[in-house]
Amino acid sequence: MPHAFTSTPPKSLPEDSLGYAILTAAQLIADVVAGTTLTDSLAALWAARTQTPASVRGAVLDLTYGTLRDYGRQDFILGRLLQKPLPEPIQSILRVALHRLDSHADTAHTVVNQAVGAAATCIEGKFKGVVNGVLRNALRQMDALNKAADSDMVAEHRHPPWWIRRLKAQYPAEWRDILRAGNTHPPMALRINVLRSNLEDTLASFAEADLPVRQLTNGALLLARPVPVSRVPGFAEGCISVQDAGAQFAAQYLDVDDGQRVLDACAAPGGKAAHVLEIADVELTAIDADPLRARRITENLQRLGLDATVKHADCRDLAGWWDGRPFDRILADVPCSASGVVRRNPDIKWLRRASDIAHFAAQQAEIVDALWQVLAPGGKMLYATCSVFAEENREQMAGFAARHPDCRRLPLNGQLDCQYLPSSEHDGFFYALLEKIA
Repeated sequence: MPHAFTSTPPKSLPEDSLGYAILTAAQLIADVVAGTTLTDSLAALWAARTQTPASVRGAVLDLTYGTLRDYGRQDFILGRLLQKPLPEPIQSILRVALHRLDSHADTAHTVVNQAVGAAATCIEGKFKGVVNGVLRNALRQMDALNKAADSDMVAEHRHPPWWIRRLKAQYPAEWRDILRAGNTHPPMALRINVLRSNLEDTLASFAEADLPVRQLTNGALLLARPVPVSRVPGFAEGCISVQDAGAQFAAQYLDVDDGQRVLDACAAPGGKAAHVLEIADVELTAIDADPLRARRITENLQRLGLDATVKHADCRDLAGWWDGRPFDRILADVPCSASGVVRRNPDIKWLRRASDIAHFAAQQAEIVDALWQVLAPGGKMLYATCSVFAEENREQMAGFAARHPDCRRLPLNGQLDCQYLPSSEHDGFFYALLEKIA
């Protein structure tokens, strides 16, 4: 269960203070430690505090995401400073404060004072002296603590041990870079709605707004620095969408033509479906098993001036949604570990378990086997994940091809498939294109 956030913060912590941001971020992180997704905890927070200004939300999110990206290192350091972990949210107040001290070392005095103020509002203030002492000890010993942390696998790489070992085995040359990318701030990429705008006008509007942007090889626009979506020229008018550059390969690889019948089988929030509709005049059906997420598909399509049939259904239950007419193209953007997008969802790497990968792989196999039945002979299905684990990607496709003799694997960029690893330009994605032999 998410934290039971109250509608107002403690009176001793002004809403625009660093102490308020530290306390709120710590409560969110304590939820994650207890097993709640950050998405659910944030929803509970903003539902309780609907009037929170955008600037305050931004400060809370910055501390929360930054601390979770560094999670693992803070507990190593606290293990050197404490005999045993402290009760929540005190332990997480220390986590957030250590992250802030690392990223804003020049404001150490303020950080310590504000963290102590946050601790004073919790558990009758019993631990504010402990928080003060721990943080001041951390400052005195920081060089030695960081040196020790750099020699510890989890503290250095900020990922759980099973995750690190898996990447090391599957990517012996790239595993360090993958882990390092997972701890960074994600890039912000955009997609032009070619039905409402063009590259020349878009670049002009961004120059006028003083937002440096460059075009990548697949047509995506990459901002020099992320900004609130409210500052993106043309977003409200449906001329621009926010979509990772790696995700923008999907519509291109699906190889759609006008007049085709297309299925996006796991479509929420609708970015890839919208992209397909922007580049081809097709009859598109978008499905998602979550009713709230299915509603987001409709909302996104409406903003862009696009039309599709949106259904709330489990794509594996063909009797529940399929009308018997086969599809020419199917996008199977299946549920996965999301191991390629952990910098956007840093709680994932700590909530996932090694056993989850086999569960996702089994679910993916069920989905693609079901969808193969509704693909027309001669049609194509694009398998996609935002994972970097082989069990969900290349091994999954090898198993599918072995089960289906009427499957022909088509090359992408001259390769059997495309595994994109997270980089400064895009997140981690996998694509494989399958043709159903007529």
